[in-house]
Amino acid sequence: MSVFTDLVDLASARLGGAVLLANDEFFAPKENLLRESEPLFLPDEYTDRGKWMDGWETRRRRTPGHDWAILRLGLPGIVRGVLVDTRHFSGNYPPQCSLEGVELPGHPKPRDLASEAVPWQMLLPRSPLAGDSLNRFPVTAPAGRVTHLRLAIFPDGGVARLRVYGEVVPDKNRLARLASQGAEVDLAALEHGGRVVAASDMFFGPRHNLILPGPPLSMRDGWETRRRRVPGNEWAIVRLGVGGAPRRVEVDTTHFKGNAPGACSLEGAAGEAPSDDPAAWTEVLPPTDLEPHTRHLFEAELRHAGPFTHVRLNIYPDGGVGRLRVWGVPDVR
Repeated sequence: MSVFTDLVDLASARLGGAVLLANDEFFAPKENLLRESEPLFLPDEYTDRGKWMDGWETRRRRTPGHDWAILRLGLPGIVRGVLVDTRHFSGNYPPQCSLEGVELPGHPKPRDLASEAVPWQMLLPRSPLAGDSLNRFPVTAPAGRVTHLRLAIFPDGGVARLRVYGEVVPDKNRLARLASQGAEVDLAALEHGGRVVAASDMFFGPRHNLILPGPPLSMRDGWETRRRRVPGNEWAIVRLGVGGAPRRVEVDTTHFKGNAPGACSLEGAAGEAPSDDPAAWTEVLPPTDLEPHTRHLFEAELRHAGPFTHVRLNIYPDGGVGRLRVWGVPDVR
C-alpha cells in the first residue's frame, strides 16, 4: 500500500467533491468517478448505448486529441498521490492518463474552467495505465494548494474511480478574520486542516472519520476500535488544523449504542511532534463518563486552556466515537 493512501481523499464526494465537466461521457457518466462505493460489474446489464459500466467512459475516438474531465475538490489542499481505478475496464481502458491542478478563487462556472486561460499546472505527467487495476501514482512535484483538477485520458476509454490523496490546506485569510473577531471555530476540523495523525486501533472504522464535516451518518462513519482484551485504553491523536485554546469540546457517540466507550478524556500538547512522555501532555478534560448514542458537550468540565497544537482523545476501554469537535478561537500568526 502506498504511503499517500493513508491521507484524506480531497476529491471525495462526501466532502463536496464534484466532477463539473467532461468533453465526452457517451457510455457512462462522469459523476461515477467520485462515487464512494467500490465499482461494480454487472455482466448482463446493457443500456441503449452499450454495455453498462460503473465509471466514466467515453466513446471510441476517431479524431486526433484526447478526452478529459474537470473536478472540483471537496476540500482544497496539496495533492500527494492519486489512485486511478480501472477495475472492470479491461478492453476499454485508456492506455495513459495525466493530472493537472489549479487554485482558483470562488466558484468558477464549468464553462470557464474549460477556457485556455486557466493556468493549469502539471501534477502527474502522462503515465501508463493498466486495465482492470488500481493504478497508484505518487505526486512528487505538488503544485501547492489546488482547488480544481483536470484528468486527461489518452486517447479515450473508461475509468471507474479517481481518488486524490493529500493534505487539506484551509483558507488562512478566512481563519485570520475569524480570529480577529474572536469567533470560535472547530480547531480540529478536517476542513480547517486538522488531521488524525495516529490511533491505537481502527479495526472497524478509520481514524480520519473523527473529524469529517457534518454529523456521523452511521456507525461506519465514525472511528471504532476492536474489543480490548488487555489492560489499558484506546486513543487517537489529532493535529489541530489551527492551534488555539479549547473552550468547548464535543464527543459524539451517535449510532454507537452497544459499543460506545464507557468514558473518555482529552489531553493537549504544543509542538510539531508531541512526545510520548506523559509529562508532555496536559489534561484538558478529565476522565468523564459517556452515554451511548449521545452528542456530549463539555465546557465547564474543561480544566486547561492551552493554547495547543495537538489533542489526544482517550477512550476507556474501547469502542466507537462518531465525531470529535474542539471549539476555540484560532491562534493565527
